[in-house]
Amino acid sequence: MMNSLDRWLAVINHEIPDRVPTDFWSTDEVLVRLLKELKCPQEDDLWRKLNIDKLHDIEAKYIGPAKPDLWNLEYREVPYANEEGIYKEVVSHPLAFAQTIADLDQFDWPSPDWYDYSHLRKEAEAFHQAGWPVRCGSFEPFLLYCQLRGMEQSFMDLVLNPELAHALLKRIFDFYYTHIERQLESAGHGNVEICYIAEDLGTQTGLLMSEELIDEFLKPNMKKMIDLAHAFGARAFHHSDGAVSPLIPGMLAIGIDFLNPIQWRCPGMERQQLKDNFGEKLIFHGAVDNQFTLPYGSIDDVIAEVKENIDVLGQKGGYILAPCHNIQPITSTEKIVAMYETAHRYGKY
Repeated sequence: MMNSLDRWLAVINHEIPDRVPTDFWSTDEVLVRLLKELKCPQEDDLWRKLNIDKLHDIEAKYIGPAKPDLWNLEYREVPYANEEGIYKEVVSHPLAFAQTIADLDQFDWPSPDWYDYSHLRKEAEAFHQAGWPVRCGSFEPFLLYCQLRGMEQSFMDLVLNPELAHALLKRIFDFYYTHIERQLESAGHGNVEICYIAEDLGTQTGLLMSEELIDEFLKPNMKKMIDLAHAFGARAFHHSDGAVSPLIPGMLAIGIDFLNPIQWRCPGMERQQLKDNFGEKLIFHGAVDNQFTLPYGSIDDVIAEVKENIDVLGQKGGYILAPCHNIQPITSTEKIVAMYETAHRYGKY
């Protein structure tokens, strides 16, 4: 019988596992609620109870100077969902003042030397021994750029101040490349299945910026990070919300292995079309709709969608079932349980 690591490896190697693997994404509030209501003392107890093949994260430990935030960002807490949940909103943009490349030197840049990497191999090997797949390394540069500069200014920079944009993105890339390289080196070749290489590039109906801007400012560094992951035996897990189908061929060309989150209600992201066009090369992750079906649909709607995802995206393998983003507090425990019970029962090959 396969364990969770076996299933992920089968999918990664374009083989057929015993059943469709599953993964779990949620807000902290939802996870706490599930642990309590399903009477699970630890998170691994929850994954086993719901037959979830959960990716387990390893990351370097911060040992640097004491500071509220690595990037000097300030946040405020915003309640939502009848105050059942809280999200953090950036309220200061410490590089909003920058007009020239020289201005960037005034920023307190973090250093990879502020981290301890020595424990990562032991953690990765322990997770593997317990049968869990491992994720290490996270890269989402333009999101951080927008937090540092402000959303409107960031998009304006790409057109009106491209030299500054390139310089700031390089500073961000240089930190993360060294930081992720050290993590992968410390974990050991082959001990990490997934490296998270993301960028939210889609809206509900189209792209956030032109393909030309994406090609110029984002893809070159993204390719370097993908190549780094591959050099250590990890796969590139690419997350990009929204209607991003025009970008998929180009992302495949620079080496992505996974596509997440598959918001199939967005134009161009229809599941059968994605499977037909890219199913032989891409692994699909997600696709259980988190905007309508999980929060507002019935249990029967959830069950039907899980079955349809398995029938379409899971045909001949190449699919890991998960919510298409973090499950929110407005989704009931009953519907979450139904999602995973259906996947376990219906997803057998």
